[in-house]
Amino acid sequence: MKAFYGDLKLGILGGGQLGRMLIQQAINYNVTVKVLDPDREAPCRKLCEEFTVGSLSDYATVYNFGKKVDLLTIEIEKVNVDALEQLEREGVLVYPQSRVIRLIQDKGLQKQFFKENDIPTAEFQIISSPEQLSNSAIPFPYIQKLRRDGYDGKGVYKVVSEDDLAGAFTEPSLVERWVDFEKEIAVIVARNESGEIKTFPMVEMGFNPQANLVEFLIAPSTLPFEVQQEAEQIAKKIADDLKIVGLLAVEMFLDKSGKILVNELAPRPHNSGHQTIEGNTVSQFEQHLRAIFNQPLGDTACLNNAIMINVLGEAGHEGPAVYQGIEKVLKCAGVYVHLYGKALTKPFRKMGHVTIVDADREQAIEKARFVQKTLKVVS
Repeated sequence: MKAFYGDLKLGILGGGQLGRMLIQQAINYNVTVKVLDPDREAPCRKLCEEFTVGSLSDYATVYNFGKKVDLLTIEIEKVNVDALEQLEREGVLVYPQSRVIRLIQDKGLQKQFFKENDIPTAEFQIISSPEQLSNSAIPFPYIQKLRRDGYDGKGVYKVVSEDDLAGAFTEPSLVERWVDFEKEIAVIVARNESGEIKTFPMVEMGFNPQANLVEFLIAPSTLPFEVQQEAEQIAKKIADDLKIVGLLAVEMFLDKSGKILVNELAPRPHNSGHQTIEGNTVSQFEQHLRAIFNQPLGDTACLNNAIMINVLGEAGHEGPAVYQGIEKVLKCAGVYVHLYGKALTKPFRKMGHVTIVDADREQAIEKARFVQKTLKVVS
């Protein structure tokens, strides 16, 4: 590989906020970054060396973009994998590898992978028709998930009784036993080409029930050490079994009996790792770059208590974004605002995030609640 800090050209498929934060770190390493995204107003447009407007799902567009770079990575899984496979055959480095992206694009294949590799997950059944759904072996209540293209809470449907079947998805899907969980947790793990693997300390997550999006997370976790250790071991095993190069977010449930079940994977920087920018020795974005450049992985230790809050568009507001309360929030010590450069807001759209860092956990929580009440995105 060319020297990553010199003449290497890095391509990113996707120009959203994850790509934006990846570029912010890549600048520190003097990396030339090119970005492909269908939205000409994407958050990355002004930060990269070259911004190309085009479809991520079109074979020719992805292939032609990939031929201009030495190494290709992603900030979204919904990309044309056939084009990535061809680029790999022609010598372009693609990290995470195309086979990993193909597996994770399909929640059915993802679940089969868990089963085949003895990774704990909820009981499931793959469904290809509404008839199969109504005759499912999984008892009510259960969750139906589209096999493809579900993200940020979309493509997920809860079936409590037969009455709900009328509104169920008709496309290929899977049904999964409803998990009565105590806590949603996540571990971000990185693996480089040399096989070095490191995890970030486990985080606890809270969800917005209306939008089914991560609303906040807190690190480090105060759950028992054994739980944290087990979650990190599961994440390391998955990264090793996949032989992934890059970053992998492993979302998990801790059920009421204390058992950990893996929910889903994301082969890229993830919402559950944003607090690492200020809260850890190395950020998830730097770790992803270290992994794909096959450099030594960084120290992932927590520097302090850190809470991350997503800044979402307010319900009932759609149009040019106005940030109310930002001056009040910026007066608080240890509060870091990250805006994603999205001109237009709409209900529950991710417009930014705020990290609160404090040596006193209770004070951090208090400040986080203040930020949630004060910082609003309206139009």
